[in-house]
Amino acid sequence: MQVTETLNEGLKRKLAVVIPAADLNERLDARLVELKDKANIKGFRPGKVPMTHLKKVYGRSAMSEVMSDAINATVGKALDERSERAATQPQIDLPEDQQTINKVLDGESDLAFDVTYEILPPVAVMDLSTIKLEKPVVELDEAEVDKEVQRVFAQQRGFEDKGDGAIVEQGDRLGLSFVGRIDGKEFAGGSADHAHLTVGSGEFIPGFEEQLVGMKKGETKTVSVTFPADYAQADLQGKKADFEVTILHADGPKAGELNDEFAKTLGLENVAGLRDAVKEQMTAALASMSRQAVKRQILDALDDGHKFDVPANLVDAEFDTIWQRVKHEVEHHGKSFEDEGTTEEAASAQYRGIAERRVRLGLVVAEIGNINKIEVTEEEHQQALIAEVRRFPGQEQQVYDYYRKNPQALAGLRAPVFENKVVDYVAGLATTTDKTMSRAELAKIIAADEDEVPEEHHH
Repeated sequence: MQVTETLNEGLKRKLAVVIPAADLNERLDARLVELKDKANIKGFRPGKVPMTHLKKVYGRSAMSEVMSDAINATVGKALDERSERAATQPQIDLPEDQQTINKVLDGESDLAFDVTYEILPPVAVMDLSTIKLEKPVVELDEAEVDKEVQRVFAQQRGFEDKGDGAIVEQGDRLGLSFVGRIDGKEFAGGSADHAHLTVGSGEFIPGFEEQLVGMKKGETKTVSVTFPADYAQADLQGKKADFEVTILHADGPKAGELNDEFAKTLGLENVAGLRDAVKEQMTAALASMSRQAVKRQILDALDDGHKFDVPANLVDAEFDTIWQRVKHEVEHHGKSFEDEGTTEEAASAQYRGIAERRVRLGLVVAEIGNINKIEVTEEEHQQALIAEVRRFPGQEQQVYDYYRKNPQALAGLRAPVFENKVVDYVAGLATTTDKTMSRAELAKIIAADEDEVPEEHHH
């Protein structure tokens, strides 16, 4: 084979490749010998068909198979010899002229074609021991634990409808409809036909729930509130809004005491046991949030510490995946880019940046894993599958079958496990200092992290 480089710009490469007719004919003869023993041609006993006749009957179709095998083998060999790895499947451009192709198929002329691809850039891994991390540490406030115990009590105790003469009290669970307006104009996400709210839970913006106390079932009233300055939706921060609220139904907590008897109904020994269980659950949730915050810092540090060009086709593929989810959110939830305080162009540029970061981090994480022989064991892969199946109670079998039938999706479960193992490895080399903070502060860090990209909706 002859290989000539015709383009070398950044990560883009183009090669002109020639496979001599003699090589193709040699491969064709080998293929015909295989066919000779199997060929079933009228008038000839199996295995006794002359080669010339075989060539006449099968020549062209066998040659097209031989050609595609030869192209794959030659491209693979050319990249090996150049010590390059293609980021995605190289693009092959064959001659368009049918006469030229026919001559190749008849074994009369060499096969010349172009190969275009992008290479995976070499990654020089930064000194990981220079990374500095702050690990969020939250001391659980006993008052918070008590509040959570009360919430579990209220939730498990259940509610009963207070009937038509219901008057809203603290602790009631309400059904309500509302229409929100800012400066007399309705705004996206400010209305609901039938929302649920437990009064005093702080689920709605500050000042909203308190104004419902004393309202009667069926009553409509205007509630005026101001959105917090750090509200998640930027365009609503600090704005004054009026909500026209109607109480659809009010359910009061069922009678009952938070005592050992109640704890037993939850399968616990006594109130102290319930409190311990709640505390354990809160501690585990905080530990998981802390890990998530540290992981974000590690990925940020890896992103900062590695600046290199990434293959455009990988970025395009990642961007397309993200963009389709964004479009899906916009179309199915009736939101517009303007509602979110942005434009389609600005959002597109922002997500392209995220796509590029993800591709670069993917290459860095892969390289760190590669150098340090970090691998996902079969057992870890199985655990990831079990965890995924458990996320869909009642549909376990369908989800399991989906992964069994889709090897690519199954292989996809390895990636997050691999990434977490690499992140843990980096955390072990980095310098970590504890940073004490409140639960609310940690929750805010996590929320900021989750705003970036809409979640993927499986199945």
